Order: sequence, then structure tokens, then C-alpha cells
Amino acid sequence: MNASRQKLELHWKQESLKDAALAKCGRMSSSNIIMFEDIFVVDKLDPDGKKFDKVTRIEAHSQNCDMFMHLDVNTDVYPMYVNDKFTMALAHTLNLDGTPDTGYYTQAGRKTLADKYEYVMHGKLYQIQEEGSRRATRSEIIISFGGLLMMLKGDPSYVSQFELDQKLFCLIRKL
Repeated sequence: MNASRQKLELHWKQESLKDAALAKCGRMSSSNIIMFEDIFVVDKLDPDGKKFDKVTRIEAHSQNCDMFMHLDVNTDVYPMYVNDKFTMALAHTLNLDGTPDTGYYTQAGRKTLADKYEYVMHGKLYQIQEEGSRRATRSEIIISFGGLLMMLKGDPSYVSQFELDQKLFCLIRKL
């Protein structure tokens, strides 16, 4: 095989991997449970200063979707540090069959999506906004998890399936 063909095949493979990673960004998975999932890296802790003893606001960026996030985490329960790498997913239900969540937690012993993650929060999307010009538009969604907030900002195509007042689960697992 000549060098130019190897180079071209490598490029196609890299593009294919990139497309596969982007396919996960902001689009429903084949199971229709996870609405968004990406790998994030913590850049800063409490960028505006420490406000609460047991809560830390993390500032993080995603590796595949070029998303920016602020997320309040109960670090007394789930400590996070600068340069931590973690998977964050947003799902509309924890039921593996995709059925809607009842709103009640039961310890029935059945498997749920939460079993695959270490830290789970339930909340409500209360703000969606767009900023910027036509070519450089960025969308921002804000979700409250019982007062712990998440702001996720990035390409509008990754958050277009979310709706105002939608109930969501935030699921996190460190890598």
C-alpha cells in the first residue's frame, strides 16, 4: 500500500471515529433514553468563589461536542477536582426500557440506568436561550436539580431536542 493511500485511510478512520463521537452528542441514543452524553474535563472549581461548604461549582468542557458546562456538585458526597475526566449524560428516564419515570423512587431491586453511573441528580429544565449571530449561534440550557444548577452551552444541534419544563436526570461517572 502506498503512503498516500495509507494517509487517506487514516483520515477516513479518524473522520469515522469523530462522526461516531458526534453522533452521541445531543442526539437520542438507540435506546431513546440518553438525550445527551459526552466526556468532560474539569477546568476550574468555584470560578466565582466558594459560596457553600458542601457544594462546588465545576467549570468543564467536553471532549467531543465542544460544549461548556457549569455544574453544582455536592462534593461532600461526590468530590471532584481540577483535571478530573468524567462522563456526563442527560436522560429523561432511568428505566432501561425507556418507559417514563413515575417520579417515585423505589428500591425494587431492578436494574436502572443509574446502576451504570456514580452520581445521579433529578431536576427540571427551566431556561433555554440562544446567543450570537447566525453562523456563530450558541444555545444554552439551564437545569435546576433541587437548587444545584447546571448550565450547558454549545452548538444548538446538540440541545435542540430539550424542552422547557422537561424533567431530566443528570448522570455522572468518573473515568
